[in-house]
Amino acid sequence: MSGIVNDSMDEGSIMDSEDRIERIVDIYISAEARLTSYLSSSGSDGVKVRSSRAAAVCLGLLCVLLLTAVIVLCFHINTKSTNYTQERQQLLTKITNLTEERDQLLTNNMNLTEERDQLLIRNENLTSERQLLIFQNGNLTKERDQLKSEENELQKRFADGWKCHQSSLYFISSEMKSWTESRRYCTERAADLVIINNIEEQDFVKNISGVANVWIGLTDTDVEGTWKWVDGSNMTSGFWETGQPNTEEEDCALTHSPGWADFPCGFTFKWICEKSIFK
Repeated sequence: MSGIVNDSMDEGSIMDSEDRIERIVDIYISAEARLTSYLSSSGSDGVKVRSSRAAAVCLGLLCVLLLTAVIVLCFHINTKSTNYTQERQQLLTKITNLTEERDQLLTNNMNLTEERDQLLIRNENLTSERQLLIFQNGNLTKERDQLKSEENELQKRFADGWKCHQSSLYFISSEMKSWTESRRYCTERAADLVIINNIEEQDFVKNISGVANVWIGLTDTDVEGTWKWVDGSNMTSGFWETGQPNTEEEDCALTHSPGWADFPCGFTFKWICEKSIFK
């Protein structure tokens, strides 16, 4: 916009200079015409003098005209140069501003690119974590359903009178049977007569049986004096009552408050069944 204004001002200055030159030329032509007319009407002696003077006047006018043209031309050139210099400075300033703006935009673009890459990485990590959580949730759901199923099964067993201790379920009868019939009752329910492995289990059995005599899964019917549990394992340590076992005809074991004792297998007593909690 400034360049257009400067060009308009230059064109106006040029037009003014041209008008002044035209007026000077008109003055010169008018003076020359008057001089010619005067010389025509004068005598021959005065003609030479007047001709010399006229030539001097014309030369002076030409010099003034030339000087004026030179001044106008210099003024025009100086004005154009000043305008060009100002326009050049404006263009350089604009280029500098555009360069700075470009650099700022490049920096912003680089920062945005880095931020985008970070967001992409974070999105991938979150997606992987989400997939892992979905997988873990599925496993936990299956495990929960399995535990609920086991809980329901245990509740059914407990409803039938079974008691839980460590990893086994125990059932003490309310009726009395022989050792063989007691064992059959247990095996029909996916269990067997109780096997006592340690003092903690012995105390638990005594606690649920109280002072009653109850059959346990221990016998020496196969080999007299060799006591074996119903799972076929040998008895390595026992909790026999003092003086027990004491008779060859008593091949089955029971427990009561003083400890274990051997009795004839045909006697009828209460019994305790045992089975794994995972069956």
